[in-house]
Amino acid sequence: MATWKIDVAHSEIQFKIRHLMITNVTGSFTQFDATLDATKEDFTDGKISFTADVNSITTNNEQRDGHLKSDDFFSAEKYPQISFASTAIKHKGGDDYILEGELTIRDQKHPISLDVEFGGIQVDPWGQTKAGFELKGKISRKEFGLTWSATTEAGGVVVGDDVKLQLNVQMIKQA
Repeated sequence: MATWKIDVAHSEIQFKIRHLMITNVTGSFTQFDATLDATKEDFTDGKISFTADVNSITTNNEQRDGHLKSDDFFSAEKYPQISFASTAIKHKGGDDYILEGELTIRDQKHPISLDVEFGGIQVDPWGQTKAGFELKGKISRKEFGLTWSATTEAGGVVVGDDVKLQLNVQMIKQA
């Protein structure tokens, strides 16, 4: 069994959501942790656990970040973490995989599926073995209890429902 831990300095956990239905706003979490345990070299028997600290959310706008941490959205004081636990890793062919698991936001747990592109394995200049992955997916924010909504004077939607997930992850093999 090999255990891999996320390399926080070389990983990004981002999301995008439509604003006024004309542009995307990008946000990220700056504090997170992940572990991957696998015996197979292709990771298909892997078990992945991931957590993100809701208070580390940033959209490069303090007022918006405060609103996202409030009860209107993540309710960070009551639900300080977002978590994910894998249920299956399926090899589609080549470098492409499907990662299935359960995502929990605000105590709402739902199955999700992420497309994964395996970037390969390299040994860094300090002798650490690293594996790289790019993960993409989409969730409905309302399904997870993030139901705040507003409309413009013309009746347009201020915040979309679909949230695009984009994760660029380096994992470090533990000795």
